[in-house]
Amino acid sequence: MAPRGIPEPVLIRGTGLLGTSIGLGLRSAGADTYLSDPSPSAQAVAVDIGAGQAFPGDLTAAPSPGVVVVAAPPDVAGQVVIDSLVRFPGAVVLDIASVKGTIRREVDAAVVGGQLTPAQAARYVGTHPMAGRERSGPVAARGALFTAAPWVVCSGGDTSPEAVSVAEEIARVLGATVHRMSAEDHDASVALISHLPQIAASLVSSRLQETPAQSLALSGNGLRDTTRIAASDPQLWVQILAANAPDILQILYGVREDLDRLITTMEEPLAPGARLDIAQLIAEGNAGHARIPGKHGAPPQAFAVVTVIVDDTPGQISAVLQDVGEAGVNVEDLRMDHSAGYEVGMLEISVLPGRKQDLTDALTAQGWKVV
Repeated sequence: MAPRGIPEPVLIRGTGLLGTSIGLGLRSAGADTYLSDPSPSAQAVAVDIGAGQAFPGDLTAAPSPGVVVVAAPPDVAGQVVIDSLVRFPGAVVLDIASVKGTIRREVDAAVVGGQLTPAQAARYVGTHPMAGRERSGPVAARGALFTAAPWVVCSGGDTSPEAVSVAEEIARVLGATVHRMSAEDHDASVALISHLPQIAASLVSSRLQETPAQSLALSGNGLRDTTRIAASDPQLWVQILAANAPDILQILYGVREDLDRLITTMEEPLAPGARLDIAQLIAEGNAGHARIPGKHGAPPQAFAVVTVIVDDTPGQISAVLQDVGEAGVNVEDLRMDHSAGYEVGMLEISVLPGRKQDLTDALTAQGWKVV
């Protein structure tokens, strides 16, 4: 049965990771979906894995979509939105680009320039699902990609309530959590919580290019965690950073001030007040980190960590987790680290502080080496 509140069929213009994942999710919910992409091979892959049917190239033979999801790259998303509003009368058009202000301004400019009527523009809703993977393309798509992820809906003052309702229903059907924000607030927010971390990870990783292999062999989870997102697609990030440059710049100015302050301090680390300044910088980082929401979006809380030594062989992790489950202890978080030069790993299991000793005793009784 098709989801209520979503006019069908749904046309998805763009079959990358997000577009194809939306198609898979909507199809599994019973929606009638069509796919369109300038790349025939990308579209064919998305069709083959079940994200929807190929949208006919002959528009006279094509169905009239009730919803158009624009999943095009950020630098062309605005023009695809405008084209969709003109080409498909009556369809709600939403985009999923990661920067919202530029597209909103393009739509508004199209109204001023006579390319769109106000009634056509009212069918547009800017959205941004805050989900993704390090891998890209339709082969990396997953129908459950958006489960429990934030999905921001940025309706303009002239956006019709019906269009907003459809956009929010799509997010809910895909399992996401809806957040309403203005385009300006959204762009300022993602500049800090998404775009700055990408820049920081890339800058740190760039220092590793000439690092001797023997030095890299010493790296642990700290470096891996800090640089994980540095493996992202450069072409995509060129578009994102260029589109959101004004908001990102304001944050970078502040980071530059902090770096200048730290550099000055480190040039004379034993000068009066220098060590206090270093401690203060780290403490400010502690305070900021403590504000990041914890599990299920709740306020962060301190968990106790139980570290278990496991052999680097198949089935070890699942065996540990099975024993954790039999002990009746809930896992709040899980990390894995490998010891350099040894065929063992350290499984860090985060639990509520009151259950740490219970779990330690239970796992020790089962023969696990608990650090």
